Amino acid sequence: MTDPSALLDTVNRRLLRELAAEPRITMSALARRVGMSAPAVTERVQRLEQAGVITGYRTDVSPAALGLPVTAFVRIRPVAGQLPKIAELAAATPEVSECHRISGEDCFLIKVHAGAIEDLEAILDRFLTYGQTTTSFVVSTPVPPRALPITGCTAGRRNRPADLPAVARLAGEPRPVSRPS
Repeated sequence: MTDPSALLDTVNRRLLRELAAEPRITMSALARRVGMSAPAVTERVQRLEQAGVITGYRTDVSPAALGLPVTAFVRIRPVAGQLPKIAELAAATPEVSECHRISGEDCFLIKVHAGAIEDLEAILDRFLTYGQTTTSFVVSTPVPPRALPITGCTAGRRNRPADLPAVARLAGEPRPVSRPS
């Protein structure tokens, strides 16, 4: 199947929402929640994994608990010809938890965790061999990493979630009428 979004029918979206809320749920418990048999749910989840819709399951661990309380985002502007070396160095540096190729003057955005400012400085020095860095320290995280919204989207078409009437008003669509009970 070339388009993974073609698998996203109503049942599979519900499975994804349940898995996002509780990734460690057993297939039998998941099946009970969606009103299907465990083998049918297992088959659907496997198809979602094979198609690349589900890309993994993860455990979030506090960097501070691991002795890495300093978190920074680093933009890197490579010197000519050094682009691949930055990606290789990021992959080889355990303190780098994310590396993104981005548009604009800077070509990379990496997320780095360090035990202290001095440790971060040593990590940055390795990248300075290949380009210029600009560092921003994380002061707080008011919105921690979270699951993506799983709405009623279908291939090539977005459906507005029913719980967003303000978006409808902003788009000039009629506001739903609520009736007193």
